[in-house]
Amino acid sequence: MCGILGYIGNENAVPILINGLKKLEYRGYDSAGIAIINGNSAIIEKDIGKVEDVEKKIALNSMNGTIGLAHCRWATHGSVTKENAHPHFDCKNEIIVVHNGIIENYQQIKEMLIKKGHKFTSETDTEVIPHLIEEHYQGDIVGAVKSALKEITGSYALGIITKNEPDKIIVVKNESPLIIGKGNNSMFFASDVPAILE
Repeated sequence: MCGILGYIGNENAVPILINGLKKLEYRGYDSAGIAIINGNSAIIEKDIGKVEDVEKKIALNSMNGTIGLAHCRWATHGSVTKENAHPHFDCKNEIIVVHNGIIENYQQIKEMLIKKGHKFTSETDTEVIPHLIEEHYQGDIVGAVKSALKEITGSYALGIITKNEPDKIIVVKNESPLIIGKGNNSMFFASDVPAILE
């Protein structure tokens, strides 16, 4: 059972995301990561271990941006490695996804995408999602997500951002839990309430 959350607003997202991840630790996990969009840069930092350990190992606090995603993973597809930790990119390092749930037909999707030239860096079911969105992306992230979801079977709560449209977080769910919170000039989503209560 993974934990996901996201933030968009006027503040630096990183402390908010780190704090939220710590509130999701009770769910159990083996790795953690954060993704931020800052100007024209999309950055993912992730590693195995507890949030506190990952925070020290890769200096998460040095990241800066007003839109971001975070994830703590409990391995279901692929072993416990840095490569299998979330979030995940597409081939162009432009689209970023966090996911709680299981994509049942990920192997078929992955094989199809590999034939089209996509390169995968993990063993996870989640990584097919940003690649599938990339395949459909033509300048409209919402439309690309809708098209990609027509090909996916399974349970999911997803958070999606792209550096091409840095004013949006897309969230969608099917069966897996997902909540949305509204703050002052900010929006949040999470897989459980404690992550965004503060």
